[in-house]
Amino acid sequence: MTNGLADVRRGDQRRALWLSTIAFTVCFAVWTIFSIIGVQIKNDLRLTDTQFGLLIGTPILTGSLIRLMLGIWTDQYGGRIVYTAVMLSAAVATWLLTFAHDYPTFLLAALGVGIAGGSFAVGIAYVSRWYPPERQGTALGIFGAGNVGASVTKFIAPFIMVAYGWKTVADVWAAALVVTAIVFWFTTRDDPKLAARRLSGAKPEPMSALLAPLKNLQVWRFALYYFFVFGG
Repeated sequence: MTNGLADVRRGDQRRALWLSTIAFTVCFAVWTIFSIIGVQIKNDLRLTDTQFGLLIGTPILTGSLIRLMLGIWTDQYGGRIVYTAVMLSAAVATWLLTFAHDYPTFLLAALGVGIAGGSFAVGIAYVSRWYPPERQGTALGIFGAGNVGASVTKFIAPFIMVAYGWKTVADVWAAALVVTAIVFWFTTRDDPKLAARRLSGAKPEPMSALLAPLKNLQVWRFALYYFFVFGG
């Protein structure tokens, strides 16, 4: 089965890369939203430093853990539909955040907001399928620049929060996710590998095959390194 790269149009390829990068930027901005609005929430609820730290860390935990399943679903069903679903799900969770009224409900909402962090695994898989191996490094390097979304939150969110309150920040970020999801869905295409698989009638790899790498100790060791470097 061919990966279909020979038939890829340059315009589709570029849209996949740049719209994935923009979507990742928006998702990353939402993923780190508590680093800003959490300050006001801490004052409103009179949280301790420990409670505040847990509130900020909860979305990061969700985003990290959900990446495994999102990566598998991307391989099975394609990055376009999974990426869109991630953005819409995170948008709903971010909007529902404005209805939280005590610490437990804020933690629950934070779990949902963390879905946005899973966009990294989806975008990596989706973008890489549009490029041959010798060009994937450059493409994924461009996509990785979406990490700047954290800076977007840190630079813009404080102004909105001071002027209109933290709930407006959540509403604006949720709306940005919805708009991005709609644009992404209607302007991108299924990746070449998925299109070729559907054309041939082949079935996606079973879950057992996709989970097989977890039997390799090296995978867990690299995950531990990542935890200390990024998580820590």
